[in-house]
Amino acid sequence: MTVASALALLLLLIQVPATAILLSRLFKGPRRLPPIQPQQPTPELLGNVSVVVPTLNEALRISPLLAGLSRQSYEVREVIVVDSKSQDGTPDLVKVAQQQDPRFRLINDDPLPSNWVGRPWALHNGFLYSSEDSQWFLGMDADTQPHPGLVASLVKIAQAQEYDLVSLSPQFILQYPGECLLQPALLMTLLYRFDPAGVTTDQPERVMANGQCFLCRRSVLAAVGGYSSASSSFCDDVTLARHIAAQGFKVGFLDGAKVLKVRMYEGALETWKEWGRSLDLKDASPRAQIWGDLWLLSAVQGLPLLIVTGYLLINSWQLMLPVKLLLGLNVFLLVIRFAMLLAIAPSYDRQNAKAGWLFWLSPLADALAVLRIFLSAFRTPREWRGRTYSKE
Repeated sequence: MTVASALALLLLLIQVPATAILLSRLFKGPRRLPPIQPQQPTPELLGNVSVVVPTLNEALRISPLLAGLSRQSYEVREVIVVDSKSQDGTPDLVKVAQQQDPRFRLINDDPLPSNWVGRPWALHNGFLYSSEDSQWFLGMDADTQPHPGLVASLVKIAQAQEYDLVSLSPQFILQYPGECLLQPALLMTLLYRFDPAGVTTDQPERVMANGQCFLCRRSVLAAVGGYSSASSSFCDDVTLARHIAAQGFKVGFLDGAKVLKVRMYEGALETWKEWGRSLDLKDASPRAQIWGDLWLLSAVQGLPLLIVTGYLLINSWQLMLPVKLLLGLNVFLLVIRFAMLLAIAPSYDRQNAKAGWLFWLSPLADALAVLRIFLSAFRTPREWRGRTYSKE
């Protein structure tokens, strides 16, 4: 047996089981719930929802959120902005919104306890401050842009599907060439690891969630102690959702591209640094699951382009059976990867993006995206959103 054949067999042993797992997840796609549509509220929803928004120096991007929340109807009882002593004028923007819409309230969450991360601490304070008369708690991030009818549609789908907690995947706004290439590759690391949005999983440890738009029954959140189970997590949304699912409550993750947009980070470097360091979900996952996910991503996302490119460059390889099988498998994985671009295209707003066509070449950044997950999986963040955390 040649060295090439032996290497091909080794790679096949790594990739074939991972490909089977990937296909088992992708095949669930046809059974998923469709993207939710904007809906108008009905009288029984009057005052049912308390919205909580954590902020820390969000003046440059919070205005679309404030305007979008003001356009929500009578289902929203209150909008509580929990500010962590912003220094950039964020509170002033909230006060202006409050003058136009009395549902807005501004509170401060300091001091931050040593065993809490800033975001869950702010959301926890907002939950404690929210009205007990609201049936639903909705956490939203400052970088989101809700469409009219978002909150009503979210509550109605939660009631119709009997969800105790439901969160949405948004439509991402892309602007710069680097992020058009990198951001979809990073998103794909999530899509390959978990069931499609709209598919309910029976395994709490495989539950996905997005804290940018996170709706939970207030009674359920009270029963689990608010955000205390996710106090030290840098992916508090997934940590809390999995904790709630483990208690026997029904958790959903749905496609919200038609009711919610988000402008997360400015450019590829910020996307790499800020989003990349939480995508591993290590704070919400046992160590064995993290290693399993790293193996899966390496096998089905990181290696295919490298293997096919390597074969084309090393044209002296003899096409023995193991090499043929390896080449065929990785061409197949690349076909899947490019086909996935068609599936996720509606999840991106590229109308004003510079070189938006780079989205279609994002598989070229797959190996880099997988590398980012590896780097994040073995590092604990020491700074997040302007806050510094101790090494203890």
